[in-house]
Amino acid sequence: MTISMSNQTTVTEFILLGFPGLHPNFFLPVSLTIFLAYIVSLIANSTVIILIILREQLHHPMYIIIANLALSDLLFDTITLPKIIGKYWFGAGSITFYGCFFQLFCVHSLGSLDSFIIMLMAIDHYVAICKPLRYHSIITNKLVTLLCYMLLPFAALFGLAMTLIAVQLPYCGPNRVNNCFCASQFVIILACSDVTLEKRNRFITGMCVHLFLLAVIILSYILIIRAVHLSANNGNQQKAFYTCTTHLIVIGLYFIPRLFAYCTSQIPLILDPDLNVLIVFLYTFIPHLANPIIFCLQTKEI
Repeated sequence: MTISMSNQTTVTEFILLGFPGLHPNFFLPVSLTIFLAYIVSLIANSTVIILIILREQLHHPMYIIIANLALSDLLFDTITLPKIIGKYWFGAGSITFYGCFFQLFCVHSLGSLDSFIIMLMAIDHYVAICKPLRYHSIITNKLVTLLCYMLLPFAALFGLAMTLIAVQLPYCGPNRVNNCFCASQFVIILACSDVTLEKRNRFITGMCVHLFLLAVIILSYILIIRAVHLSANNGNQQKAFYTCTTHLIVIGLYFIPRLFAYCTSQIPLILDPDLNVLIVFLYTFIPHLANPIIFCLQTKEI
């Protein structure tokens, strides 16, 4: 929908297309898959949060971090998935102009919050394995809770930066978003002006934040693996390597497709629109389903 103002047409709403090239025959199975993924994420992450809150023996730094990660994933899925499910079930794919940018802000804020929390988790594991005798004096419930609160404004600043890059552009033509939710890389290309500078600013901002966090995470696990390798206890070695491997799988699922998406948005490589959406799904929703399994079910307390 558009309105005419002073010889300039201004977009008042956007249309979420989901998978742009999806044949109508596949709308039901795809939407049911998304719905089931949302229900599983809702149940799993809610259960993790409730367990950690109610069970006193889970009131430890690691579980506080896991609870915050579960809450972030739950909020992300709730802000994004019901809208696209409604598009396939009821044809309700439209979203208001400001509703789209609010969703964009939440998507980038919560997405970066996941990165910050995963970095905090890696640091927690490093201290627990490399400095076990000092762990309880360094990592306390109060410190971890404070750090989780401190991460919120940093994540919000990243989301705000991404939102400001996109919202300042004029939108007076196409309003069809080739994605399941509003994200900066899919919205700014709809602007009716040259967006080269905005795309570059988005790329630099996103890569700086995520590469820094990924570097800290990788360094932490390198130090963990080194410490475990030097340990004389074979049982502890096997357990630690298994834990590190499973965690690194989730981290790889989260960061590698995300960094790939940032890079492809800058180079003249035209990906199939459906493949582009699939990559977004890979680095957003798959880790949200895997996190409760990887980080919770293998711990002896849970």
